[in-house]
Amino acid sequence: MTKNQPIVHIAGYRFIPLDDLAHTREVLKAKCKQFKLKGTILLSSEGINIMLAGTGEDISRFRAYLQTDPRFKGIQYKINRCDEMPFAKLYIKLKKEIISMGCEEIEPYKKTGKRISPQELKALYEQHPNDFVIVDTRNDYEVAVGSFDNAIELPLKTFREFPKIIKQVRDELKNKKVITFCTGGVRCEKATPLMENLGIEDVYQLDGGILAYFEQCGGEHYHGDCYVFDERVAVNSKLEAVPHRLCSNCQAHLGIEEHRRPLKEKVYCHACQTLLLDASINPINSTKETLCKT
Repeated sequence: MTKNQPIVHIAGYRFIPLDDLAHTREVLKAKCKQFKLKGTILLSSEGINIMLAGTGEDISRFRAYLQTDPRFKGIQYKINRCDEMPFAKLYIKLKKEIISMGCEEIEPYKKTGKRISPQELKALYEQHPNDFVIVDTRNDYEVAVGSFDNAIELPLKTFREFPKIIKQVRDELKNKKVITFCTGGVRCEKATPLMENLGIEDVYQLDGGILAYFEQCGGEHYHGDCYVFDERVAVNSKLEAVPHRLCSNCQAHLGIEEHRRPLKEKVYCHACQTLLLDASINPINSTKETLCKT
């Protein structure tokens, strides 16, 4: 791959019962290597989650191959171009869940929430701003980079905390029109049926997430950028990579001063710096759970 070749990034998922995961992993690994793709594919008994990048030609070849597999035919992708390869390596992992929430009773391939399109959400903001509430289902360090205007921001360190925390606010959400969103839609596939089970009946998910909204509606009614899970760290409403630095330990969003440090240098948020100075903590080797728990 040369610098002159355009790089295309794709992200897509499908909830579908899968078996023979080990064989599927080896087949997909071989195809990705054949087409010189980098990124991550997660496989589990509940489906597939894809984040890959390569030349436009090689990405097209890989997508054409997936079309030949009935399990993956017709997957909808978020697609954008990158100035540089956003992934360092290729990982194809077998997981218990393609997005971990820890609620076995939630099976999105059987039931998920109602969908609302980006255009419909934009129209609600402009015509009926008091008729709905919008809930951010992402982790706190993602929210710090940017979110929709007036969004309810849940104090999530990981998505596995969503069931516990949404129970704490369900009474506030009952009898309201609730719209959930995440980066690309996959977390809301689980969040919305769980919320319905909790009695939050009028709940929707933003179809395609923030990335689809940026693609179709730009940045109106959204402030900041969108955190993405690759080396770009974040993209703006034009789906262009923007400079952001994250804490090397807890992944918290960092400020302007940290941005000025060399990219190869590890940088830490204030909370982690404070704890690392404590003689009772082993520098750098301390776990993320020990550090920056607040």
